[in-house]
Amino acid sequence: MNHVAPLGQKRTKIIRFVFDISNKCRINPSIMETWKEFEANELTHSAAHHLIAIYEVGLEYGGWARVSDIARELSITRGSVSINLRALKKRGWVDTDEHHMVKLSPKGQKAVQAVMAKKAVVKAFLTAVLNVPEPQAEIDSCKVEHLISQPTGEQLVHFMRFLVSEDPLAKQVLARFKSFHDQCPDSKTCEVCHGHCLIEELQHAGL
Repeated sequence: MNHVAPLGQKRTKIIRFVFDISNKCRINPSIMETWKEFEANELTHSAAHHLIAIYEVGLEYGGWARVSDIARELSITRGSVSINLRALKKRGWVDTDEHHMVKLSPKGQKAVQAVMAKKAVVKAFLTAVLNVPEPQAEIDSCKVEHLISQPTGEQLVHFMRFLVSEDPLAKQVLARFKSFHDQCPDSKTCEVCHGHCLIEELQHAGL
């Protein structure tokens, strides 16, 4: 909030903060704008899975899919699929015909390609670099596949290409990381946690 000072006096810009009580730290209002970006994400988790289901079912039928097949693919009711399809059609992601068959629109096809590409690179990073077990990597990559931006996804692809390249430094980095045994220092001196042990908080949350 800006207070307008009389002429000849300096203007003072006041930045208001919201407190995160659990960590007793201040949250800059700009972070709240980031949360709003998350809520405004046009492609929700449910929408992404409906589009992927249409794509996978349509592989056998020239791109077209029936509501019953989509419902079976997602293990939900036909009524739920019908409701969600109306929203997808309104956003221009799917097309329908007079027989109530559904297929991806050009916009929907691009969305599916982007989501599947992001999931693939995130899963590869989790398994090949972070040594996350494949089942857990499948779950985690599915959770974020529709959330990360295109630039972030592209940079992750570039990073993965570097790690699997013939560059000697890349091979050393990957080998050193896999043999690295982390020991938590005092959280007050840790350059990662900055006063709050993130490992302890993650373990305590247990989510």
